[in-house]
Amino acid sequence: MSQESEADSSGEASIGEELSEGAALPGVLSQALRAELVAFRRDLHMHPELGNQEFRTTAAIKERLERAGLRPRVLNTGTGLICDIGVPDPALPMLALRADIDGLPIPDMKSGCAYRSTVPDRAHACGHDVHTTVVLGAALVLADLHDRGLLDRAVRLIFQPAEEVLPGGAPDVIKNGGLDGVGRIVAVHCDPRVDAGRIGLRYGPITSACDRVEVALDGPGGHTARPHLTTDLVTAAARVAVDVPAVVARRVDARSGLSLTWGRIESGHACNVIPQHAELSGTVRCLDLAAWHAAPDLVHAAIDEVATLHRAKSEISYVRGVPPVVNEPGATDLLRAAMTARLGANAVEDTEQSLGGEDFSWYLEHVPGAMARLGVRTPGERTVRDLHQGDFDADESAITVGVELFTAAALLQARG
Repeated sequence: MSQESEADSSGEASIGEELSEGAALPGVLSQALRAELVAFRRDLHMHPELGNQEFRTTAAIKERLERAGLRPRVLNTGTGLICDIGVPDPALPMLALRADIDGLPIPDMKSGCAYRSTVPDRAHACGHDVHTTVVLGAALVLADLHDRGLLDRAVRLIFQPAEEVLPGGAPDVIKNGGLDGVGRIVAVHCDPRVDAGRIGLRYGPITSACDRVEVALDGPGGHTARPHLTTDLVTAAARVAVDVPAVVARRVDARSGLSLTWGRIESGHACNVIPQHAELSGTVRCLDLAAWHAAPDLVHAAIDEVATLHRAKSEISYVRGVPPVVNEPGATDLLRAAMTARLGANAVEDTEQSLGGEDFSWYLEHVPGAMARLGVRTPGERTVRDLHQGDFDADESAITVGVELFTAAALLQARG
């Protein structure tokens, strides 16, 4: 874990240092700003807020942006912000930098950590505090460069709420005009499998679609001594849990990666009573956009068929989540060029498509863009702290990497 000193309390952190002589891009972070950003991230980490409840987080971001002379606008949903650096020009579409700001409803299990969550059963276990700090840091650097006449095109900042709540907060940002005047959008997501100082990139799909399925099964119950006189809902629920994923898998191209996985099954209260009600809930994940569009009908039909076979009445709630994030080649090339300019071509590695879902995909339904995986593993560390686990943490040197990646992308976009 990077242990950078706190910002000098005698004054506000300086913004940036120029690159060494002969370098192409300005915007390298000063030590003072690095320390300020680490402190900001730790404060967020200690005070995680769930989706659409990020009032403290929103206020903290707003205050720091305003102190930098910017004019952020809080979304009409009450949390999240949009902010422009420079004056938008219709002839020069903006690059948008997106961060998600919400935490997760799980306890922080880190031990011996001075900045662990102070909120019971809440944690920044997906790295959104890092994402937020990266975009904030980029905002401070780019605002300074703009004031010095070194940024020739406006940049849009998006601090988005509720990424963890299906279908995500991105649709609210879009309804609030978040993509008006935007020609391209980029983001990063923490990856504990990639070393700090590196990013992972992929052309095309980088995440999967993710939907939620809720199933209720009903039928006449009775005594376990006479199952033939009942609808054996426990057996019916078990068959739905086992058979439906197999049926669905045989009705789509295996290359689509369509996967139905149950996370909850519940029925009954006594060992000798066949219940009248059972429930299952799970997720549908899919690597392919066409298969994702076909998934609701496929899943509905498979559940109905298996439930009917066992004389159970089924009620199905299929909640659309998010489509896959599909990285556009031009935006992916921009991130690759930006990282190469900062840390060299060897700092970029190829990454695989995951089955995780990300509501960044909603933006890509409207404008081209790309997401990079930001390395947050301390180099040489053998233990991988996975996302959505209570002991997750990030090497804080990744904040500087993310900021300088985004500032380079903005500068290269302006030159393009």
